[in-house]
Amino acid sequence: MSILWVKAFHIAFMVAWFAGIFYLPRLFVYHAESTQNEVHQQLKIMERRLLFFVTPFALLTWLFGLWMMHYYGTSWILVSSWLHLKLVIVILLTGYHVYCFKLLADFKHDRNKRSGRFYRIFNEIPVFALFAIILLAVVKPVLY
Repeated sequence: MSILWVKAFHIAFMVAWFAGIFYLPRLFVYHAESTQNEVHQQLKIMERRLLFFVTPFALLTWLFGLWMMHYYGTSWILVSSWLHLKLVIVILLTGYHVYCFKLLADFKHDRNKRSGRFYRIFNEIPVFALFAIILLAVVKPVLY
């Protein structure tokens, strides 16, 4: 497979992953702010399905990203300081994704103690991550 196909799949899966992690915390906002049991039950189903639907996209984003790194080689990785920062952000974003499983479990077992405001702020984290990742990947600044 040519590197252009690998890049295209990496970007496509990244877009799908971000679509999910943009929407899931929004569901958490609605869940935290609702007082109706029927709404809670419906949101529990939606949250679970969404998180389990987008998790493979996260894994495939990683797979195709690592494939590209392998293609370009160790010497390229060592001199690409922008890539080092991008990887840190993607690792943090992966931690964010994993933390969503904990939040999902809290809602599932009716243990959520956080407000809708917390989830509104939590919902903004992937936006900043996406901007940083795109800027780093496109501009490729020399950071050190």
